[in-house]
Amino acid sequence: MERNLEGQFLLVTLPPTKAQTWFALGVVAAVVVAALVMAPFANIRLPQVATFIPVVLTVITIADLITSALLFSQFFVIGRTALLVLAISYLFTGLMMIPFMLTFPGAFSPTGLLGAGLQSAVYIGLLYRTAASLGVIAYALLRNADRTTTIAQRSPAVLILWGVAAVLPIVCGLTWFIIAEDALLPAIFVSSADTNRAALILQGVFLFSLCAVALALLWAGRRSVLDLWLMVMCCTWLIFLVMSSVVSGARFTLGWYGARCFEVIGTFAVLLVLLSETTALYAKLGRSLARERSAHAAREVAMEAMASGIAHQLKQPLGAIANSANAGLRWMAQTDLDRARASFERVAAEARRAGAAIDGVRALFKQGVYGATLLDVNQLVRQVLATLDSDLRAQRVSVATELHEALPPLSGNRAQLEQVLANLLSNAIEAMQPVTDRDRTLRISTDLIHESPSIRLSVEDSGVGIDERNRERIFEPFFTTKAEGTGIGLFICRAIVQSHGGSVRASANDPHGATFHIALPCA
Repeated sequence: MERNLEGQFLLVTLPPTKAQTWFALGVVAAVVVAALVMAPFANIRLPQVATFIPVVLTVITIADLITSALLFSQFFVIGRTALLVLAISYLFTGLMMIPFMLTFPGAFSPTGLLGAGLQSAVYIGLLYRTAASLGVIAYALLRNADRTTTIAQRSPAVLILWGVAAVLPIVCGLTWFIIAEDALLPAIFVSSADTNRAALILQGVFLFSLCAVALALLWAGRRSVLDLWLMVMCCTWLIFLVMSSVVSGARFTLGWYGARCFEVIGTFAVLLVLLSETTALYAKLGRSLARERSAHAAREVAMEAMASGIAHQLKQPLGAIANSANAGLRWMAQTDLDRARASFERVAAEARRAGAAIDGVRALFKQGVYGATLLDVNQLVRQVLATLDSDLRAQRVSVATELHEALPPLSGNRAQLEQVLANLLSNAIEAMQPVTDRDRTLRISTDLIHESPSIRLSVEDSGVGIDERNRERIFEPFFTTKAEGTGIGLFICRAIVQSHGGSVRASANDPHGATFHIALPCA
C-alpha cells in the first residue's frame, strides 16, 4: 500500500493550528523571561549537588531515546528520509549522553569514570550538541526532497536497523577516542569547576552558529507541527548556550544550573508533542474502528431486512407461477387447451405480482421519504457539526458558518438529510487531509432561493478539488476517486435529495477546493 496515512495524522505533514503556534511562542517567551531574570545573578556560586547531573542527564537520555523511537515509527509509516536522519541524530545524542554522564566530574566520582580526563566530559558534550544541531539542519534540508529519489523507497525496517547498528559503534569509538586523547585536546576547563573563558566562549559561538542555522532553515520552510516544535527546541538551545557559555563561565553557578533546566525544556518540547499527537492518533483510530463496526452492523441489519422482505414478497407469487406452469403443461399434454390457457394466465398474473413486489422494494430505497417532519435546516447543520466535532479538531479543520436566519422549515426525513450532510462534510474533511501549505477551512452556508421557493445549503472546502472531467460522474453509482472508496456515498446523497424534491450539484473553487450545493423545497 502506498503510504496512505501520509498527510492525515503525522507531525511531519500536519500544519500547526493557531493555538499550537501561540502556545509554542508562549513557551519560548517564558524561557526568555526566566533567562533575563536569572542573568544578573548567573555567576553566583551554589553548592555542588552531586545528584543533579545524573538526574538531569538521565532524564535527557530517556527523552531523546523515546523521541528517537517515535520518529523511527513515523518514518516507518511514511518513509521520509528527513525523519530517518532526525531519528538517528536523536538516537546518537541519547546514547552520547551516557558517556557524558559517566565522565562528568563529580557525578559518580570526583574525576569521572571510564578513565576520563579533565576535558573528556566537555568534549563529549560538544560532540553530542554539534550532532544534535547537524541532525536538525539535515532534517530541514531533506524534508522537502522528492520521496521518489530518496533512500526511503527501501524497506523502512531495514533502514532503521542499519541506522541503529551504525550509531552504536560510532558512539563507542568517539567516546574511546576523546578519553584516550584527553591530554591533547585544547583546554576548556582548568579545574573541575573553573573554565578558560576564551575557549568556552569560542565553543559557545560555534554551537550557537550551528543552532542559529538550524533555526533559520526551519523558519524558512516551516509548515508542520514538527517544524514548529523543533524551532522551540532550537530557541531553548540558543538560550542555554548564551547562559552557559557567555553569561555564566563556570560550573555549579546559578546560570549553569538554570541553563541545564532550559536544556531539559528543549529536549521535552518535541517529545511531549510527539506523545500527545500519537495519543490523538490512537484515539482517532479507535473512533474510526467504532464507527466502522457500527456501520457494518447497520449494513448487515439492512441487508437482512431487505433480503427477508424480498423473500417474503416473492415466495408466494413464484410458488404460484411454478404450480400454474406445471398444471398448464399437464393440461396441454391432455389437450385440454381451455384449462391450459387458464393456467398460463395465472402464470402471467403471478409474474406481474412478483414484478410489482420488486418495484415496491426499489421504491422503498429510491424514494424513502417516510416519517417526514418539519425541519429547521440551520439546526440540522449545527447538530451534524457537533457530531463530527472530534474529526474536525483531529484534522485541524476550522469551520465557518453563514446561516441565514428566519429560514422557512423543510419537510423531510431528519435521519436521511443528516446522512446527506454528514457524508458531504466527511468528504470535505478527507479532501483537505493532504493539504499542508494553506489553512484547512470548511465553510457551510444556508440561504433562501426566492424564485422557487427553496433553501440552498452549500458545503465549501479548501481541499484538493474536483477534476472537471469527474464533476458529474462523482454522483454515478460505483464511481469513486478514492483509493478505498465504494462509489455509492454521493449516489445515495443525490437519491435522497431527489426523493425530497430537491437537487444537488458540485462546482470547483478558485483556486482550491470544491463546493457542493443542495437545493430543497420549503415545506
